[in-house]
Amino acid sequence: MYKFGTFAVKFSSGFVCSSFENCNMAARVICSLPYEQISNEMANLDVKTRLGANEGKPQFVLKTPKGTRDYNPKQMAIREKVFNTIINSFKRHGAETIDTPVFELKETLTGKYGEDSKLIYDLKDQGGELLSMRYDLTVPFARYLAMNKITNIKRYHIAKVYRRDNPAMTRGRYREFYQCDFDVAGQYDAMIPDAECLKIIHEILSELQLGEFLIKVNDRRILDGMFEVCGVPADKFRTICSTVDKMDKMAWVDVKNEMVAEKGLAPEAADKIGEYVQLNGNSELIDRLLEDDKLSANKVALEGLKDMKQLFVYLKLFGVEEKIVFDLSLARGLDYYTGVIYEAVLVQTQADRETKQNDSSESVGVGSVAGGGRYDDLVGMFDPKGRKVPCVGFSVGIERIFSIMEQIVEASDQKVRTTETQVFVATAQKHLLEERMKLLAELWRSGIKAEIMYKKNPKLLNQLQYCEEAGIPLVAIIGEQELKDGVVKLRVVSTRDEINVARANLTEEIAKRTCQS
Repeated sequence: MYKFGTFAVKFSSGFVCSSFENCNMAARVICSLPYEQISNEMANLDVKTRLGANEGKPQFVLKTPKGTRDYNPKQMAIREKVFNTIINSFKRHGAETIDTPVFELKETLTGKYGEDSKLIYDLKDQGGELLSMRYDLTVPFARYLAMNKITNIKRYHIAKVYRRDNPAMTRGRYREFYQCDFDVAGQYDAMIPDAECLKIIHEILSELQLGEFLIKVNDRRILDGMFEVCGVPADKFRTICSTVDKMDKMAWVDVKNEMVAEKGLAPEAADKIGEYVQLNGNSELIDRLLEDDKLSANKVALEGLKDMKQLFVYLKLFGVEEKIVFDLSLARGLDYYTGVIYEAVLVQTQADRETKQNDSSESVGVGSVAGGGRYDDLVGMFDPKGRKVPCVGFSVGIERIFSIMEQIVEASDQKVRTTETQVFVATAQKHLLEERMKLLAELWRSGIKAEIMYKKNPKLLNQLQYCEEAGIPLVAIIGEQELKDGVVKLRVVSTRDEINVARANLTEEIAKRTCQS
């Protein structure tokens, strides 16, 4: 063993150096050893160092992988509330649900996401199949329709997806995250299901009370017609579309520079695009563009503008027109969109308003919280005979919404219940565990959510304190006298009021007081 200061090394040669003063002699001995022996000894030392002081006992780094996170009970309670709001809205509109594998054949996902394809997680070869983790829920849905020869369905799907992105945890952007999708597949009259999708987005964001929001809409046909009118070569439509999609994050001068310098677009074509993509408004803007000689002369753009005009008529009937903005800069980079596209963005969050007075508070800048559009050709890409099933739908950015909801709770100091227990069965006397368990079983059989303390003779004060901390609204207290009289003392935790309730009526009384039946 060689010791340099407090660092000791023991070689198989058996030579021991135990003091700092002997370091020079130790160095000479080490230098005299064969190179291979030195390498082997240092490799063994490295292993032992990594294993820690207790040889053979690994020292783990306790962290989640980059771009992922754990959720504690309080966070899960907030998340469950958001999920329930979204699912209730989906069901209100007549949707049914499906599920698909978390990974797909690589060829299923390849070529569907434009420049974002580089973010797909590929898996190592397993059993002769090349697989990838699903990037979204839309492509698997299209594969599901084609594989099962389904031509009409209104479905929702809530599941995790995976993207090899640069995570921004404070902005609600992760590598593993949930998506909440709603889609309508089938041949229907123009813009009717599209309008309902926008209505549902409006409904969800309003119910969640996240803050002020806008829903931007555009149409890929309008964009393609605009590109053609501006002189963009057809083979550059998608790549230029991807650049236009960055206008919410970059100034126009930077967007133009990317088009010209990086993607080889003629400067005059970029200037013409700039005249259009900086426009936004409502149905009046649609009328102006319909009067634009160049744009209205383009067949593809004209179809898109006419459908957009019809869409705004339906949106007005649904009572959501005031939140919709026709924005020509909205492009959405995914390759599979063929018609109307939309994206919901927060203008100001509830958390922003509540923390406005505190300069040290950092708000969650989350950007888009929902987006989608029409993709009429995607199913046909999977069908052996190329049969198309028109589809339109959207995805809710649940992680971003959760980040906002979490901040709202923190800013308002709200107490979040992590259980749904309606009543706690307690006693002030000893030797009544069996009676508590009998009453607990009666409540469970009646569908009441109830619990007890796992002690034979718990103190009443401890039981009541637990109820206050857990937010349990009611306590059912039994003692020798209550058992003799056939009643249960029901205590309201928040007010500390107590009433005697006949045991036969206890379930009904608890259900009434907790608004559950």
